[in-house]
Amino acid sequence: MGADVAPVDLHRFPDGESLITLHSDLEGREAVILCSLCDPDRHALPLRFAADTACEMGAVHAGLVAPYLGYMRQDRRFHSGEAVSARLFARFLEESFDWLVTVDPHLHRIQALDELFAIPTGRVSAAPLLAQWIAETVDNPVLVGPDSESRQWVAEVASLVGCPYEVLRKVRSGDRRVEVSKSGRQWRCSGTPVLVDDIASSGRTLVGAIEGLVESGAKPPLCAVIHAVFAGQAHAEILAAGASQVVTTDTIPHESNAIGIAPLLAEAANHTLAALTLQ
Repeated sequence: MGADVAPVDLHRFPDGESLITLHSDLEGREAVILCSLCDPDRHALPLRFAADTACEMGAVHAGLVAPYLGYMRQDRRFHSGEAVSARLFARFLEESFDWLVTVDPHLHRIQALDELFAIPTGRVSAAPLLAQWIAETVDNPVLVGPDSESRQWVAEVASLVGCPYEVLRKVRSGDRRVEVSKSGRQWRCSGTPVLVDDIASSGRTLVGAIEGLVESGAKPPLCAVIHAVFAGQAHAEILAAGASQVVTTDTIPHESNAIGIAPLLAEAANHTLAALTLQ
């Protein structure tokens, strides 16, 4: 972005309360706070404290660059009494931030961030970077989506790579109980299956897809994932199921990170800032 970098000190008291300290002269400047919200409950309050403190110290605006944006899956009330967390979290953030940029939010029934947020938002797509990595690294790739929710990412990446793709069917009966259909495609021995998904949390969807592909006679598949949540032992379980490799973007720091997203985030943040200053 061509921006200066300043630390945000976070101190946690023994009772769990947080103290935020900023060490930069923010008078008349734009404050851009970078925080990947893969652990939103732990980061949410300190994040709000940092944004509000920046504005109290004279910042013109406080913007949030969240490479991974949590709380997007619960976008409607599936059962009586459930909180619609996506809308609540959006309202929580926009009380302190003037704009937001994120990468491939986990949206399903909601089509755009503007349906959730009243502040300006920027949505970065990691598909071009995934496609570039696959095209440069994988021999004769065949892209596979582990479930219907992955179709939008798989189709876009396959189009950019110029290779075929297939989407499997998934039935989920709990947070960690997932069944994925076997592939109906007759896999060519020379083809390399690449499972593409936007997020790997429990890992059960990818594990089921890997097992289905292997049983269908495919080569050990490579997994290309945008957001490396990997709760518990998910990463190890995916490899143990038969994946030849797991590759992720760096929206969430993890040992599997191989694709840097910073240039696209910087471009989107600068674009959003420019539009805001013209208002």
